[in-house]
Amino acid sequence: MRLNDLKPNPGAKKDRKRVGLGISAGQGKTAGRGTKGQASRTGEGPRLYHQGGNLPFFRRLPFMRGEGFTSINRVEYTEINLLELNRFAAGTEIDPEVLFEAGFIRKAGAPVVILGDGEINVALKVKVHRISKSARAKIEAAGGSVEIL
Repeated sequence: MRLNDLKPNPGAKKDRKRVGLGISAGQGKTAGRGTKGQASRTGEGPRLYHQGGNLPFFRRLPFMRGEGFTSINRVEYTEINLLELNRFAAGTEIDPEVLFEAGFIRKAGAPVVILGDGEINVALKVKVHRISKSARAKIEAAGGSVEIL
């Protein structure tokens, strides 16, 4: 088998319908668009969601429009898993500044949450904005301490 032997299965490819090429073609004159009216013209039809004079559905609904309401007070946490903290030496004090210098977070003042994925085998003093229950339990079981900022 060579590349030039490859071809699609029979019936997998179908030629496009060439319309408007005379009466013998079967799609001549009006080219399958019918006669007159909005659908026969180029650039056919009104905009998307047009409901022909009805008050459009999305305007009938109550407010809070858009893809999804996003709170302006939302806090975006930088997530860090426990297994990533194993690279620090025992007794190290972990806070957002230390994590920033180590390259775990992009912004120095960004709020940090520690999640409980993985195991930890060094005792660390962790100071973060949020921590999951399982992560707190694993840190304290390893001899470390947790403080919420």
